[in-house]
Amino acid sequence: MKQYLLREYYELCEGGICQDFLTESEKIEVRNGNAMYLTGIMQRADAKNGNGRVYPRHILKREVENYKKIIGEKRALGELDHPDDSVVNLKNVSHMVVDVWWNNDDVMGKIKILDTPSGRIAKDLVNSGCTLGISSRAMGSVREGGGVVTVEDDLQLICFDLVAEPSTDRAFMNLSEAKIIPALTKADRLNRLLNDIVGE
Repeated sequence: MKQYLLREYYELCEGGICQDFLTESEKIEVRNGNAMYLTGIMQRADAKNGNGRVYPRHILKREVENYKKIIGEKRALGELDHPDDSVVNLKNVSHMVVDVWWNNDDVMGKIKILDTPSGRIAKDLVNSGCTLGISSRAMGSVREGGGVVTVEDDLQLICFDLVAEPSTDRAFMNLSEAKIIPALTKADRLNRLLNDIVGE
């Protein structure tokens, strides 16, 4: 079968609210103004997307596992906007994917905005209140039948790009902020202990 460049769009975090997915070291980076992280849905299995395609879970699971190896090697780079190319162009790189995981049928992800020309544009857009989408870019063939276009087993995930218009519901990326939680005082800890004992 002939392979095509398959591009899918997602928004990052529903309703602009993201859970706190940052590690302690990432929180320190954000608090010190040295980094910006975005989290959200990056891909979805077994659901028809805005482009009319369905990604079977077993195929997507395999590709996510392969992509985790690229993440571990710090090579999981993406571009600002979606080129018509199967190669990640380093001059246009805006971010690096630092983590992916499953939440039911959703592939969730965390990206770090890089200090590159495209990364600075992405950061300025987020700081100005813009909502950015995320889009997978892959090579593969498809099979049509029953009003559904199913992605075939030869799928090869290339990267995730930042875009303006996602094709999949709720695939927007949002800011992951480092929340500063004040340390509990001795009196606070004592009050909690007493409340636990008394049962209030």
